[in-house]
Amino acid sequence: MHVVRLGDKSAEVGADVRAALAAWGAGRSVLGGVAVLGARPPGSPRPMEAVIAQPRGIVVVHGVDLPEPAAKLDAPLGTPWTVDGWPLVRTEGKVNPGQEGLESAAALARSAQSRGMEPLPVAAIVAVGPYAGQITQPTADLHRGVRVISPSTTALLAAARELATYETPCSAESARELLRLLGVEREDDLDVELLLAEGFPASPETDLARRETALIPKYAEPSRPAAARVPRRPVLIAAAALLVVLCAVLAIALAWPRAEPVVAQRVDGVRFTEQAVSTDTSCARHAFGDLRSWFEQHGCSTLRRESHRAAASGGPVRVSVVEIGTGAPEAAAELRALATAPGTGGITALGGRERFAGAARVVEQRDAAVRIVQTAWSNRESSPDDTALRAMAERALRLTPR
Repeated sequence: MHVVRLGDKSAEVGADVRAALAAWGAGRSVLGGVAVLGARPPGSPRPMEAVIAQPRGIVVVHGVDLPEPAAKLDAPLGTPWTVDGWPLVRTEGKVNPGQEGLESAAALARSAQSRGMEPLPVAAIVAVGPYAGQITQPTADLHRGVRVISPSTTALLAAARELATYETPCSAESARELLRLLGVEREDDLDVELLLAEGFPASPETDLARRETALIPKYAEPSRPAAARVPRRPVLIAAAALLVVLCAVLAIALAWPRAEPVVAQRVDGVRFTEQAVSTDTSCARHAFGDLRSWFEQHGCSTLRRESHRAAASGGPVRVSVVEIGTGAPEAAAELRALATAPGTGGITALGGRERFAGAARVVEQRDAAVRIVQTAWSNRESSPDDTALRAMAERALRLTPR
């Protein structure tokens, strides 16, 4: 495997990730591909310890430092992690570190797709350290393409092999495009001969299932003799009578009062029921605090506000999802940084600010858009540090606008 160093490690465990990748050596005798260290995929919440580009898949490696070595780590994607039976408390990032790995993988996939690149799957490895003896993940999370490991040489190699199994390998030219997307500029790292030696084929393999096939002429049934034809007049009368009945039934159905369909989505088994949606192009008049001043200077291209209800183990939850289009990734990054800082204001949620007093809030950038989610208990006071509300907010980041 060829290794390209773009930046420093983001977590202390990143040193173990780099040591494991270096141990594989150049060429494809062990695995093949190119590992880009310190890359930050466009739209990713933070730099990655590594992005491993292999001929049959891409894997982002996200590093997470544990407070101390652990005998047992429970690492589900849908709920907070526990270390030796205690909840994992983080001062930065998401309550659930696995969600950050998923977001970075999704961000890289979207960026590659927007540039018309080959649709290779992007999976995620969450490397934890300094040490975790036993790591438990739900089977459903494994099927979603996420592995949580202590990054030894063999564990990282096994996870990378499991996650990169696409049926059609990525060509050397497509690998060059991907590396440029990740910020690789040195021509020595983009050399076609190097990529061929790392297992990328010179051209994509032909997929026989996608090849065009000749159209088979439609079989025409020979006409029957006139004597064999059934008289059609009674048939036409019956068909006309049936048509009249169907039209009457349709008119009654259209006149009958209908209830609005309930719009609901499930994320990690939690049902989010949509309550209201509002769209606008003026963000300043819906904003307050420092965010209002920012919008008065920069404006926005789109504003979408949604309200949902959901239920957690602690009771019913109010959910506000706000998505702002800024027009440029640079502006979105500036807005995300401002919205993430405490005490800088926000966007008024549908239903009013008072309904989200003490709410937990998460902010995510997606290219030129910023999504702000707030969650608050409906039946009691809320706290921004409530782990259940934070986990609910992180799920709501993955809601799809209808």
